[in-house]
Amino acid sequence: MVDLSVQVGKLKLRNPVLLASGTCGFGRELKEYIDFSSIGGICSKGLTVLPREGNPGCRVAETPSGMLNSVGLQNPGLDRFVEYELPFMRTLDTAVIANIAGHSTEDYQRMTQVLGAPDSPVDALELNLSCPNVKEGCMTIGATPEGVYQMIKSVRSLTDKPLWVKLTPNVTSITATALAAEEAGGDAVVLINTLLGMAIDIKTRRPVLMNNTGGLSGPAIKPVAIRMISECYRLLSIPIIGVGGIMSAEDVIEFMIAGASAVEIGTASLLHPAVCEKIALDLEEYMLDNQLNAISELTGTLRLWES
Repeated sequence: MVDLSVQVGKLKLRNPVLLASGTCGFGRELKEYIDFSSIGGICSKGLTVLPREGNPGCRVAETPSGMLNSVGLQNPGLDRFVEYELPFMRTLDTAVIANIAGHSTEDYQRMTQVLGAPDSPVDALELNLSCPNVKEGCMTIGATPEGVYQMIKSVRSLTDKPLWVKLTPNVTSITATALAAEEAGGDAVVLINTLLGMAIDIKTRRPVLMNNTGGLSGPAIKPVAIRMISECYRLLSIPIIGVGGIMSAEDVIEFMIAGASAVEIGTASLLHPAVCEKIALDLEEYMLDNQLNAISELTGTLRLWES
């Protein structure tokens, strides 16, 4: 027997494989494809206090080795989530992480008070400070260390539940914002969200996306994610959850060697709905083949070349 469980701060996960926010909704569509008890957890669609319709279409475009999206945080709002979606997610027999977003400090505080209450069935809160597809909040807050610090500080005292901070890669220094997240009381950082990109229709000479720009995800961003995780692991004392272009168990292993304690899978589940379950099985096979007793032994074992 091998031990696939991992510890992310106060939260113990069955294995390091989670479904990332956005691509899995609230799990309803994927339930017929996977056994949720075989993965570590699911992150909800990005939530806001009030319902959002999101951006107008076209909102998704395929690119070489990835995809652009400008969905714009379409979601049913806090009240609908608590009444309808959260009870369903709790039936999935896996950890539930609520991804929360907003336009202002007050929005994040309200979300934290409700979803981070002691009797809330949420296991952790993922503060979305990195969505590039809304004009206010999110990435505008997470673009500076000061913005990250102030936002986390404003909600830290409102909950005892773990606070995961999802950071944007669209910054000059990812280590500066990650350190700000740690200093303000974040329990973990999630690296990375999408890179800001654009695709152009050469017939109309207009951007393919109606929002003009969108977030680039998929295998194209994997090397950037791994580099940023490696940089942050050497400076942080809190765990890192890795995300960005993971398609296979081999990718997960790379992320963990770089410094991730767990990972989130997004775009790959749009291509293969059952990919998370397969990756968990493949990780177990890798451990058996390599006489590895605990998957957590991989985290941070990167051996850099001396410069």
